Amino acid sequence: MNYALRPYVLAALLALGSAVVTIAVAAHYDLPLRDPDGIAGPAYLRLPGAVALFVLLDVVPRWIHRRGQLRQILRERYGPGRMALVAVGLAVFYVSYVSYRNLKGALPFARPEHLDHQLLNLDRLLGFGHDPGNLLHQLLGTGTTAYVLSAVYLGFLAFVPLSLGTALVWARSIRIGAWYVTALCLNWLLGALSYYLVPSLGPVFVRPDIVADLPESGVSHLQESLEMARLQVLADPSGADAIAGVAGFASLHVSIVFTAALMAHRIGLPLLVRWAMWVFLALTITATIYFGWHYIVDDIAGIALGAGAVAIAERATRHVRDEDHLPAPEPVEEAELAGAGLAGASRRA
Repeated sequence: MNYALRPYVLAALLALGSAVVTIAVAAHYDLPLRDPDGIAGPAYLRLPGAVALFVLLDVVPRWIHRRGQLRQILRERYGPGRMALVAVGLAVFYVSYVSYRNLKGALPFARPEHLDHQLLNLDRLLGFGHDPGNLLHQLLGTGTTAYVLSAVYLGFLAFVPLSLGTALVWARSIRIGAWYVTALCLNWLLGALSYYLVPSLGPVFVRPDIVADLPESGVSHLQESLEMARLQVLADPSGADAIAGVAGFASLHVSIVFTAALMAHRIGLPLLVRWAMWVFLALTITATIYFGWHYIVDDIAGIALGAGAVAIAERATRHVRDEDHLPAPEPVEEAELAGAGLAGASRRA
């Protein structure tokens, strides 16, 4: 087996399996396969762009410090072996993500019924007779809080590619990168499965009055565009340009952020980073309820899904050894260390 593929065996199998299922589902319901666009462009541009950004942030300071030698730096830091690992990680993530989005888009045809009525009742039970979203509006207010939580929720769209780039380029070991990528692939696959097991739209799409007291924000515009895309797809499945992107259970926002926060804790990132991730998770959970994206049980399921993805991915990548995959130590750094030693010796003499 090619050494670049070994860390990603489970992720590659997940990507292949999800692609096969996606193609079969699309063929069965006569639906087109689409690459999902985001606010920053299509995924096949966003993901390599994020990786390229982190490579630049790694290379440019070294280039400045060493006064040139760009070709040598690239050869030392990003030789064919290292780039093969990055390319495989990107590929398996991309295939899994595109499969997830297309499976989500097929949900209205494969599972036209939805369980929102039951989930609304459960939400009111958990909210002691009140809608949890309205309780948050009363507790947190509907002014500045709405804009802050909107920024947090939409920030997830940038968080995924940036965290992926961090794991593939900046992680201190090959295993950490493979662990995170595999966990993300599991999130997409298990998330899609949860939609089919418990089909739902989410509170805001069945009870828009829940958010009637909130101001216009980036989230409200996103909700309107998703509802419009959903109606267009239902009216003309093969002719619509968009993918139907409305599904409730489980919350993938919560599961992905929980995955990242849990891994940051497990691998021992700096305390400030770990705290920032847990705060981001808390704000994300709050935003999903505040804007009516999800029911409380959706977020609970998202946490369970993320925890399961981290555990399975950890077990699947525990065999990965960095010495089998990482490039040799940089000769320039060794020379710099030797030079520093000689300089110290000359000063002592």
